[in-house]
Amino acid sequence: MKTLYEVPALKRAHDVLEILAQATAPVRASALVEGTGLSRSTLYLLLDSLEHRHWIAKRSDGYIIGLKLFELGSAYVRHDGLQVAFRNEASAFVAAHNEVVQLAVLDAAEVVYIAREDAQRPVRLVSDLGSRLPAHCSALGKALLASLSDEEVTAILPERLAAMTSHTLTRRSALLRELAGIRACGLATEREEVSVGLACFAAYVGVTALGKRVAVSTSVPLGRLDGRREKQIVTGIARIASRIAAAL
Repeated sequence: MKTLYEVPALKRAHDVLEILAQATAPVRASALVEGTGLSRSTLYLLLDSLEHRHWIAKRSDGYIIGLKLFELGSAYVRHDGLQVAFRNEASAFVAAHNEVVQLAVLDAAEVVYIAREDAQRPVRLVSDLGSRLPAHCSALGKALLASLSDEEVTAILPERLAAMTSHTLTRRSALLRELAGIRACGLATEREEVSVGLACFAAYVGVTALGKRVAVSTSVPLGRLDGRREKQIVTGIARIASRIAAAL
């Protein structure tokens, strides 16, 4: 196994940015000292350097994530044409169905949401851009996991899976059976496994030229679904995935 060598300065910067990314308000230096374990002198030098590069910004008596960091992160969906392909197809879906569309990538046992096209009518989501969810209970995650072999899934997921609601599958063996069905039909679904009252439908797009394993989904309140509408939604999501794959 390859030995990991940590560059101390990079680790310190990463620790600071992690804390700021999870905060909902400016974080004071005193809280960063406590959260990172750095001395005040080391921390202030680091904060000055990060602020100079606009990776962080000073607000009131604390710090927030800076604009330059947003610019750098946005390159993740821009460089391989993924953002343009997603926007073109997602906007057509929203126009036809008035429901949100989301794009996510697989990162080990989690999905990370990297793009979203919102509809005019509201829906309560837990998938802000940059947020993570366990792959085993989200439709996007299941679509992505189904693109792997059972052996690969077994290597990244434990036998007992964490429950987000009372509807979440909590056994890997049951998930593997569901993934086999997803591979056969090309569509992943979940009802109230992540959020009560919400159903999600997802389809696998593929692997981009830069090696990103991606899928698309929509999330619809159960009160807005019946058999006819669900069929329309499912067909639309499958079409989006196919067209994005072709564009890439």
